[in-house]
Amino acid sequence: MTFAFDDVDGLRIARAGTGPRLIIAVHGITASLMSWGAVARRLPGEWTLVAMDLRGRGHSAGLPGPYGLPRHAEDVLRVAEHVGADGGTVLTGHSMGAYVAVLAAARRDFARVVLVDGGLPFPPLPEGVDPDAALAAALGPALDRLRQTYPSAEAYVEFFRNHPAFAGHWSDDVEEYVRYDLTGPEGALRSRAVPEAVRADGRWLHTEQAALTTALEAVKAPMTLLRAPRGLLNQDVPMLPDDLAAPWAARLPGLRDEVVPDCNHYTIVFDDRCVETVVDRLTAP
Repeated sequence: MTFAFDDVDGLRIARAGTGPRLIIAVHGITASLMSWGAVARRLPGEWTLVAMDLRGRGHSAGLPGPYGLPRHAEDVLRVAEHVGADGGTVLTGHSMGAYVAVLAAARRDFARVVLVDGGLPFPPLPEGVDPDAALAAALGPALDRLRQTYPSAEAYVEFFRNHPAFAGHWSDDVEEYVRYDLTGPEGALRSRAVPEAVRADGRWLHTEQAALTTALEAVKAPMTLLRAPRGLLNQDVPMLPDDLAAPWAARLPGLRDEVVPDCNHYTIVFDDRCVETVVDRLTAP
């Protein structure tokens, strides 16, 4: 899959496809635009996908804070303007990107919004629980890697091969995603993701449930929520369990809730069978 790269005020964006119909795609909290490579590769010819590296990630890592999801939503809206988004444009986000998509869609009309294993407010943290600690517990190895350096690209790839979510699900799309994330000198390679950006965004997610609720209620476009039944570490507990999703599906008439079988939080945007469902919902008439 080949992306054509561009720059919007320091934000790295990438375009895949040449079709007239447009999808704008937003990645997760420690990810990059390459998390959309498998989706882009399977799009029908009449579609074009535009993905971006959020500030503090990928090749937008050098953009300064403040971070936080409202700032990312502003960036998404600037990219939408830059690429000529119109009333037929579809907006999607995976993981944290789904929350960013909700905030952006509350401020601008899209044809539809597809939330991929994200977008619903988390329950409030118990009293005394630090948001940074909650983020560390949720992300596990994905956060650990931001503190480490790696002697070679192959060592970084091996780190991901050993991640529970990718065991038995390795592919060229995953490897391309992993290698894109590397920066630094040989012998001391590291992730491009800026730890403070990740922490700031994690704190926002765990403390601003009221803002997300307001945004969800303001979205006018039809929304599809695609949930993975397995979590970030391929565990049986999903990121968005039924008891969290069901009240929102009942509360918002424009929200369609769907579980994509046999996926975890990562493979939902990498595994061929899961990606087919994502593409179908993105491009549905």
